[in-house]
Amino acid sequence: MDISTRAIHTGQDPDPTTGATIPPIHLTSTYTQASPADHKGYEYSRTGNPTRANFEKVLADLEEGQACAAFASGMAATTAVTSLLRPGDRAVAYGDLYGGTYRVWEQVFRPWGLEISYTDETSPATFAKLIDAKTKLVWLETPTNPLLRILDIKTIAEIAHERGAILVVDNTFATPVLQQPLALGADVVVHSTTKYLGGHSDVVGGAVIVAKAEQLEPISFYQNAAGGIPGPFDCYLAHRGVKTLSLRMERHCSNALEIAKHLQGHKNLESVVYPGLSDHPDHQLAAEQMKGSGGIVTLVVKGGRDGAYRFCERIKVFALAESLGGVESLVNHPGVMTHGAIPQEIREARGISDGMVRLSVGIEAVADLIADLDQALEA
Repeated sequence: MDISTRAIHTGQDPDPTTGATIPPIHLTSTYTQASPADHKGYEYSRTGNPTRANFEKVLADLEEGQACAAFASGMAATTAVTSLLRPGDRAVAYGDLYGGTYRVWEQVFRPWGLEISYTDETSPATFAKLIDAKTKLVWLETPTNPLLRILDIKTIAEIAHERGAILVVDNTFATPVLQQPLALGADVVVHSTTKYLGGHSDVVGGAVIVAKAEQLEPISFYQNAAGGIPGPFDCYLAHRGVKTLSLRMERHCSNALEIAKHLQGHKNLESVVYPGLSDHPDHQLAAEQMKGSGGIVTLVVKGGRDGAYRFCERIKVFALAESLGGVESLVNHPGVMTHGAIPQEIREARGISDGMVRLSVGIEAVADLIADLDQALEA
């Protein structure tokens, strides 16, 4: 079945007791047993909950994976995957990645003993030079955040596997509607379900999906042992959001492309970055690897930080806020917001300037969004 159909029906069997088309939200912390250890598959809701199980089932299905573990946030999911490593192990990543990932690796896991190598080059050949015998994990965001570079999942997966490492792809920006990393050879997919999957800016969550069921065993152990699980109502909200994911992504992509084309060459912009534009350095790879270019457009405003701040302060339909992927349009200044945990000299070396702003293009009427951007850029 098509992914849009599975998003609506997977994990949504009618309630066997009442016939309710939408399964009930299981707001329970514990489960009554007939006899010690004689239960119906659930003992305690940190370990398992039917509403969470339904949500995990649909995410595994959409990503073409065999199993999923849901978490209380995207960072909890990232931490769970990193927990697979041991002191002295090495992780390799492309340098343009979410500031929260950089923060937890540099300030939590590096002091603990993790070695981390970053590359500023997107080519698989560069990864091949960095991945050595100590490398256990290769981490990609693609499209990257906020520079929107596209990395070759299939080729980098082959290189990682040749060297005995696993490939993890943060698929938050693309979603399984636009890109399926496991089908391209990745071992693990990570999501911030806060973003496009939930889609309405009203719930925080994360997920880890694996290509093979046995790969989830240490993740599930960590999920239960550390306890960073989402509540059943959070799972219900995010699962409800998933049902319209395909439809929303169509609008996010079409709006973003129209905005990017409209803003190209604007007198008050130094550059417009969007994988759907022909001048994007990874335009061809994006066309081959993805089914759409996504809902994020990155701008570099003339005038540096002052110009970017004036733009952010003048915006009206867009909201100046952290996060992305909701039905409403947001604008973010990475340097002081989502990527503020990365030291300025490192941000700037990677291309995240003080004049950069990141647009999360929503599903409003694109004419209204363009009019808002035009008036703000006149500042």
